[in-house]
Amino acid sequence: MLALIRYSVPQDRTEEFTARAYEIVDAFAGQPGFVRGRVSRSVDEPELWALVSEWDGAGFYRRALSAARMVMYPLMTLMVNEPSAFEDVDRP
Repeated sequence: MLALIRYSVPQDRTEEFTARAYEIVDAFAGQPGFVRGRVSRSVDEPELWALVSEWDGAGFYRRALSAARMVMYPLMTLMVNEPSAFEDVDRP
């Protein structure tokens, strides 16, 4: 499954955000079910960022969120409030 957490990051917080976002990826990487993760930035709107991760299932992702909440806390005010968990859909 795919997890996509978007952030609206003011220009003057870019360096802080990037460092903390990679701390979140590192925290996720230590959790069961983690497949891979990355930090991405919009090419059209430079203040829009995404923390993208892949998991073996939604349960793994939800448990990882609980385990990483203290690392995630400093960036919570920058999060875009929207669903973040997406399941793969098989081709018909």
